Amino acid sequence: MTSFVRQAAAWHRPLMVFVWAMAGLAVVSAVGVFADERVLVGAPIWLKPFKFSVSLALYGLTLAWLLSLLRRRSRIAEWAGTVVVAMGVAEMIVIVGQVLRGTTSHYNATSPLNATLWQLMGTAIMVLFIAHLVLGVVVLRQPVAERASRYAIGLGLGLTALGMLVAIPMLLPGQAPAVEGIAGAHSVGVPDGGPGLPLVGWSTTGGDLRIGHFVGLHAVQVLPILAILLGRLFGNRLDGVTRARLLLVAGGAYGGLTILLTWQALRGQPLLRPDALTLGVAAALVVATVAAAALVLARGRRPEVALAA
Repeated sequence: MTSFVRQAAAWHRPLMVFVWAMAGLAVVSAVGVFADERVLVGAPIWLKPFKFSVSLALYGLTLAWLLSLLRRRSRIAEWAGTVVVAMGVAEMIVIVGQVLRGTTSHYNATSPLNATLWQLMGTAIMVLFIAHLVLGVVVLRQPVAERASRYAIGLGLGLTALGMLVAIPMLLPGQAPAVEGIAGAHSVGVPDGGPGLPLVGWSTTGGDLRIGHFVGLHAVQVLPILAILLGRLFGNRLDGVTRARLLLVAGGAYGGLTILLTWQALRGQPLLRPDALTLGVAAALVVATVAAAALVLARGRRPEVALAA
C-alpha cells in the first residue's frame, strides 16, 4: 500500500490533488450527514455532496492511473485531465454552496441565482464530457501491452461516456414536474424525494434514472478491475486472446445492463419491482452473456489443459 501511494503521488498532479480534496470533502460531508439535521428532498442535506465527492474521487484516481499507463507523454491528455479537474471543482462548489444555503443544486431555477448556478453546472458537465472523450481517444491511440487490458480500458471509457449520456432524460421537458422553477427530475412517475433505498436514495415507488447513470459511470473502474482479476487468477489457464474476448463479452453485458436499467426507469418501474417484460429482457441478457462466455472459453482452452482434463 505504501508503495502504491508513492507511485500514485507521481501521477497527474492536478488530478491527484483533486482526488485528495474530494476524499477530504467526503469525510466532511459524512460528518455533516450525522451532525446536520436538515433534510432536503427527502434525504440528509449533506448526502449529495458525500455521494458526489466519493464518485469524483474514484473517477479522478482512475483517470490519473490511466494517464500513468501512457508510454509517451501527451500534453493533450494532460490538459484534458486538468479540464476534468476544473469542471469537477466548479460542480462541487455549486453543490456545496447550495447545501450551505439550504437549497437544492440540481434542477433548481426558482430564482435568477439558482437558475444561473444550475446552468453553470450543466455547462461544466458538458465540458467534462468532452474532456473525457478527448482523454479516451488519446489513451486508446497509444499501445497497451496486453489486448485484454486495452479492451478493458477502451470499453470502460466508452461505457462511462454512455453512463453520462443516459442522464440526459433527467433534463427533458417531459421529465420536469409541474412545479414552477423545477427543471427536471431523477424519478419517473413519482415526485423526487419519496421513499428510496438506503444511502443511494433510489426510488422504491417509481423509476429512477440515477441507477443506469450510476452503473454506466463506474464502468471505467469495473472493467479494468475485471481484466486485472482475469490476469491474476486465470493467467496460467487462459491465453491473452481468450481473456480479451471475455472482456468484450463483459463489456457488451455491462452496456446492455446500463441501457436496461435506464429503460426500466423510463417506464416508471422501481429497481426491485420489475415487470414481466423487464425480467424477460434481463433473463435474455444473462443467457446471452453466459452463452457467449461459454463459447469463448470452449474455443480458448489450451491444448495442454484439454489433454489434462
